[in-house]
Amino acid sequence: MLLRSVFLPCAVFFSAASICAGPVWGQTVGLGLAQANNCMSCHRVDRKVVGPGFSTIAERFAGNPEAAGYLAQSIVNGSRGRWGPVPMPRQAQVSPNDARALAQWILSLNSSSADKVE
Repeated sequence: MLLRSVFLPCAVFFSAASICAGPVWGQTVGLGLAQANNCMSCHRVDRKVVGPGFSTIAERFAGNPEAAGYLAQSIVNGSRGRWGPVPMPRQAQVSPNDARALAQWILSLNSSSADKVE
């Protein structure tokens, strides 16, 4: 009985906390991964630096169910010609899991997905 009386309130608290803090936590983790992996050297969230802004990437791939996998692969392997003449170098230090998390975070930045009709 003691276990149930301790476990149930904790489970309710942590479930509620994750629901309430989900988007904020995801934004913090995504930005933290981008900063930790030097993505911010060439990208910003809302504007072009060397590479496109992350929100621009999110808009381009809105509604594409394969976008997270494609972006994760592009992060690890690099890409060229998709955004202009400057290639994105390979980011071999980024693990596949972190690349996927970064890709999902980038895609979450799309503010016009509800307005977009394709």
